[in-house]
Amino acid sequence: MSDIVLILGNHALTWGHIVTGMAGLGLLLLVLVTMLLLKTRREKALEAALAEERAREMDDKMAEFTRIQAEMTGRMQTMAEVFGSRQSDFVRMISERIDGLQHRVGQGLEASTRHQSENLSKLNERLAVIDAAQQNLSNLTGELVGLKDILANKQSRGAYGQGRMEAIIRDGLPPSAFEFQATLSNRTRPDCLVRLPGDTRGLVIDAKFPLEGFTSFREAKGEEARTRAASRVRSDMLVHVKDIAEKYLIPGETQDIAILFVPAESIYADLAEHFDDVVQKAHRARIVIVSPSLLTLAIQVLQALVRDARIREEARVIQVEVQKLLEDVTRLDSRVAKLDAHFRQAQDDVAQIRVSTEKIVKRGERIESLEFEDGDADARAEMLRLQGRDLRVVE
Repeated sequence: MSDIVLILGNHALTWGHIVTGMAGLGLLLLVLVTMLLLKTRREKALEAALAEERAREMDDKMAEFTRIQAEMTGRMQTMAEVFGSRQSDFVRMISERIDGLQHRVGQGLEASTRHQSENLSKLNERLAVIDAAQQNLSNLTGELVGLKDILANKQSRGAYGQGRMEAIIRDGLPPSAFEFQATLSNRTRPDCLVRLPGDTRGLVIDAKFPLEGFTSFREAKGEEARTRAASRVRSDMLVHVKDIAEKYLIPGETQDIAILFVPAESIYADLAEHFDDVVQKAHRARIVIVSPSLLTLAIQVLQALVRDARIREEARVIQVEVQKLLEDVTRLDSRVAKLDAHFRQAQDDVAQIRVSTEKIVKRGERIESLEFEDGDADARAEMLRLQGRDLRVVE
C-alpha cells in the first residue's frame, strides 16, 4: 500500500493515496448525486405548486369567462329586444316619413301646377305686352323715318331744333324771363332772347344748325369722301358761327356771348370728337355750342339766378314791412309805458285810500271801546270831531 505507483511533478502517489482519493471522490459524487436529487425534488414540487396555482388561475378564469359569457348572453338578449323594438319604431318612423313625403310631394305637385299655370298666364300677358311693344317699335320706326325726312329738310330741321329748344326753356324759366323771335335794334330776330335778372342785356340762343355736312360725314365710305365731308362741316360751322356773331352780338343790347344749340347729343359728340378746332374757334368768337343736356344745365343755372333775384326782391319787401312793424312795436311800447304809469299812479292812490280806511277803522274801534256816561256831551263832541277829520282825510 505504500509502494509508489505514480509520480505527478514532485509528488509520489502510492496505492493508499489512490484508494483514499477514490473514497473521497466517491463520497463527493454521492454528495453531488444527493444534492441533485434534492434539487430535482424541489423543482418538481415547485413545478407542481406552479401547476396547481395555474390550475386554480385557469379555474378562476374559466369561472370569470363563464360569468362574462352569461352577461354577454343577457346583454345580447337585451340588445335583441331593444333592436326589435327599435326596428318596429324605425319601421313606423319610415312609414310616417313616407306618408309625410307623399303628402308634401302631392302638395308640391299641386303648388307647382298652380305656379306653372300662373306663370303661363303671366307669360301670355308679357307676350301681349311684347306684341304691343313691337307695335310701338314699328310705329317708332315709322316716326324715325318721318324724323329723318324732317331733318333732311332745312326748314323742317330748323323747326325741330326750335321746338326742342323752346321746350327746354319753357320747362326751366318763367315766361317773363325769355322771349321767342324777339326783334333786335338791327332788325334781326334770334330764336330766343333770355333776360337775365339785374341786367337789361339779353342772352341770345340760336337753334338753327347746318346738318347736311354732318350727314355727309357720317355716310362717307372712303377716306377721300370723309375728308371732303369734314371740310364741308368746318366751312358750314364757321360760316354759321360768323353769322351769329355779326347778327346777335350787339354791344349794350345783348350779352357778350351767344349760345348755338345743337338739337342732338350724337351730333354734339361728333362735333366735340372730330371738330375740336371748330369748337375752339367758336369760343374765341364768343359763341358757346351746347347740346340739349348742356342747354338744360345752363337753363337750370339761369333759373337759380332768377330765383335768387326774386328772393332778393321779396327780401326787400319783407325788410320794409319789418321796419314798419318795428315802428308799430315802438309806438305800442310807448303807449304801454304810459298806460303802466297810469296804473302805477292808480295803485298809489288806492294804497293811500287803503291806509286812510285802515286808520278810520282803527279810530272807530277805539271809539267803540270807550264808555260814555249819559249826558257826556264833551265826549260825544270829541268823537264827532274826530270822525269828521277822518272823513276829510279820506276825501
